[in-house]
Amino acid sequence: MLEDKRILLIISGGIAAYKSLDLIRQLRKRGAWVTPVLTKSAEQFVTPLSVSALAEEKAYRDLFDLTDEAEMGHIQLSRSADLIVVAPATANLMAKMVTGQADDLASTLLLATDTPILVAPAMNVRMWLHPATQRNLATLKGDGVGFVGPNEGDMACGEFGPGRLAEPVEIVVAVEAALAEGPLTGRRIVVTSGPTHEPIDPVRYIANRSSGAQGTAIARALLALGAEVVFVTGPAEEPRPEGAHVVEVETAKQMMDAVAAAMPADAGVFAAAVADWRVDGAGDSKIKKQDGEIPSLNFLENPDILATISQSKSDRPALVVGFAAETDDVIENATKKRLRKGCDWIVANDVSPETGIMGGRENAVVLISDDGAEHWPRMQKDAVARQLADRIAAKLG
Repeated sequence: MLEDKRILLIISGGIAAYKSLDLIRQLRKRGAWVTPVLTKSAEQFVTPLSVSALAEEKAYRDLFDLTDEAEMGHIQLSRSADLIVVAPATANLMAKMVTGQADDLASTLLLATDTPILVAPAMNVRMWLHPATQRNLATLKGDGVGFVGPNEGDMACGEFGPGRLAEPVEIVVAVEAALAEGPLTGRRIVVTSGPTHEPIDPVRYIANRSSGAQGTAIARALLALGAEVVFVTGPAEEPRPEGAHVVEVETAKQMMDAVAAAMPADAGVFAAAVADWRVDGAGDSKIKKQDGEIPSLNFLENPDILATISQSKSDRPALVVGFAAETDDVIENATKKRLRKGCDWIVANDVSPETGIMGGRENAVVLISDDGAEHWPRMQKDAVARQLADRIAAKLG
């Protein structure tokens, strides 16, 4: 996907700069050429030697380097790339980009270019949430600058919240999407992900054990192949796929409505773990515990999203892919589900507790279609997603 693409990677200061080394490695692994640029602050966290060794390219550092200017001036350097990636991007560098400052090599390159720019911010949570940073974010997005992250999590400073640099694999997917002219360009695909929460009362709910990791990975893989992705997700901790049109829902009914609103589409990938039932007449007040009494709950069947879309006579996508999370007789149950629902493919997996798949980072699936059951080896969920995305691209032609 990135074979022979030229990436100008600007690394600014911050503890997250160490992740730029892995980012370079992953970009090079995918065939991209990486030209690194370090700010003075970045050199406090990673060395020009380590960056240069991984990139197999000289690391540029100084605006007024006579040798660099003679060999390749900063104007040419800024325009010879297919994409400029800033990772990590500090609050300071984002502010420079907004105001058009050009007082070092990195900011001058960003001002002197007409090349697309992708920014991966990383900073303290308070800095990220500060109104000034949020204004700068809105301005840069309005200028056409792309963003990936930041993620939410523990900070090196001991605080928790949004501001963590996106993981290198997420940045790579965003790079692929930014450069995408892939086999799915012009195709619209709906992906559902995560669990649904069906309320019992205002504080309790029924849900499935789903992290949303596989559905999110599939959305990212489809984006990397150029697809327009509508990502309908229930409550999940997994970061949302950058570049997708994200629709947040809570219940199965809300998910059904969101999927119906997203039609028509070329394909639908229904990876969400949708609750089969909801409570009839969920209360507006918390059910109080009373000694010796167990509350009685009446259940109603939730809308069957996969069957509804598969059997639609008007808005059925050309390819409908369902998922079957099973604990027993995986292939038999998944095969019956495909026929019962009317979908084209079922991606089945064994989610018994001992497999560690539900909520884990790996998956072992069986792709069931008219051609039978095809076993895929256990691999990272990102790898499963890429393989499935490639199959979808081949099927849609």
